[in-house]
Amino acid sequence: MIRALVFDMDGLMVDTEELYWQVGRALAAEYGKTVSDETLLKMTGRDRLVSSQVFAEDTGIPLGGEEVMHRRESMMLDLFRRGELKPMPGLREILDRFRGRLKLGVATSSPRLLVEAALPALEVHAHFDAITAGDEITHGKPNPEIYLKTMGKLGAKPAECVVLEDAPLGATAGKAAGAYVIAVPSRLTVQADFSQVADARVVDLFEAAQQIEALLGTKPSTGREPLPS
Repeated sequence: MIRALVFDMDGLMVDTEELYWQVGRALAAEYGKTVSDETLLKMTGRDRLVSSQVFAEDTGIPLGGEEVMHRRESMMLDLFRRGELKPMPGLREILDRFRGRLKLGVATSSPRLLVEAALPALEVHAHFDAITAGDEITHGKPNPEIYLKTMGKLGAKPAECVVLEDAPLGATAGKAAGAYVIAVPSRLTVQADFSQVADARVVDLFEAAQQIEALLGTKPSTGREPLPS
């Protein structure tokens, strides 16, 4: 029986990945460097410190991973405060559809500071029963820790949870935690292979909602067929 639904945030609930790429390019330019799309894609969905270390190493800027992490997050917060945030299509609809029917949680690699800025700005913070941020765990995605911790807060067993993810590393974390994983690729991850790390792949959150209804046995799915295991 499905009792809980756990969302990633960046690229899944909120259209922030393009903003992270914008910040990455701006930060590299401050030091007369450039950052490749390959590096920026490699950072997507990773632990916040690990992704910052990748950025520092690949660009060669004279900052350590922790310094890069804090600079990126400060720049992102500035963008949030300027009203640059946009919800992904179907976000409010899927939240309204399952609020009160399932426990709802967030498991995001972003720090609590950004989460507390993003979700209230979109007026969706009150929908969630539990939120776990990237600075509240020891091991980031693809380690399952963040999902297991969120499931514990929700009082749900992994087999009772559906995880929604837009990045393969995040989907890997959800699968390793023991949840049913639905991949909802963003523009940046649409070419990624989810076949080994997700149980189903859909095009957007509207389709994800239909897939969840099918799992609950309430409505026929209009989503894609489950991916091969």
